[in-house]
Amino acid sequence: MEIIQQTTMQELAREVFQIESDSILKLKDRIDSNLEKAISVIIGSKGRIIVTGMGKSGLIGRKIAATLSSTGTPAYFLHPAESTHGDSGIITRDDVVIAISNSGETTELLNLLPLIKRFEVPLIAFAGNKNSTLGKCADIYFDISVEKEACPLGKAPTASTTATLAMGDALAICLLKKRGFSTEDFLLYHPSGTLGKGVLYMVKDLMLKDTNLLPIAHEEDTFLETVDLISKKRLGCALIVDSQNKLTGLITDGDIRRILLRYPDISVLRTKFVMTKNPKTISSEDMASKALALMEKYSITSLAVCDEDDCPIGLIHIHDLLRAGVA
Repeated sequence: MEIIQQTTMQELAREVFQIESDSILKLKDRIDSNLEKAISVIIGSKGRIIVTGMGKSGLIGRKIAATLSSTGTPAYFLHPAESTHGDSGIITRDDVVIAISNSGETTELLNLLPLIKRFEVPLIAFAGNKNSTLGKCADIYFDISVEKEACPLGKAPTASTTATLAMGDALAICLLKKRGFSTEDFLLYHPSGTLGKGVLYMVKDLMLKDTNLLPIAHEEDTFLETVDLISKKRLGCALIVDSQNKLTGLITDGDIRRILLRYPDISVLRTKFVMTKNPKTISSEDMASKALALMEKYSITSLAVCDEDDCPIGLIHIHDLLRAGVA
């Protein structure tokens, strides 16, 4: 009996996925010139996006507002029930309103319409009925109707809220693209996360730049002299330069072990013959996140920081990134 019940629940779950995925896919055929109109209105606005919706639509509206804000389009959520008790003061004449209601007849939402029209604020409607009060009053209409909800009772907003969220995501991503919103822009809005710290910090903010502390050796130094330098500087590596102070190589603690195993007589070795040539470098103007990405890609723990003439001016270590919370 338990096996039958379990199979039934699995089938029901799969049916929910099917209904909700179908509701999203059907939105593809509804994308028309209203999308370009909405983008044009929002880009041309001097204010913010005010997203409003009641109940489950309100919860989806909060998520849409959050997604818009984090992708370069400042947005706020306005609770329609609170709006008629003073909160509608958040709406200015420079704003754009996105109102969400599957029926298009939500009373609390409709109470906002006189203010929106009086201020001549552009109204974008996400509704399931174009002939509803909200649909008729909207300047731009997005059809988020669904054939049926995933709920067996046909009552709980499920497929309709999923479709609404997807439409909001589509609008946000189109705006992101239109604005030329970059990875760095996105990360700047997320400063508390690891990636955010990686873009808030530049390499020059974290690197070792004291020339007296930098482990710089010369190509013509003996290998033993370079090993001694690495031991004294205690940074696990040495930056090797030529006569013009250009970086030409690198020797790390790991290299030392490999060299000792390979050469029985190290007393005659010159640094230039055993160094790793053309080491990975980075600019002081690069983001710390780029330094971390390079270290992860090449499985290394430090990078030489060079100027435009390929002369070493610093060193950034994985420990520097760890201390800053980047790694």
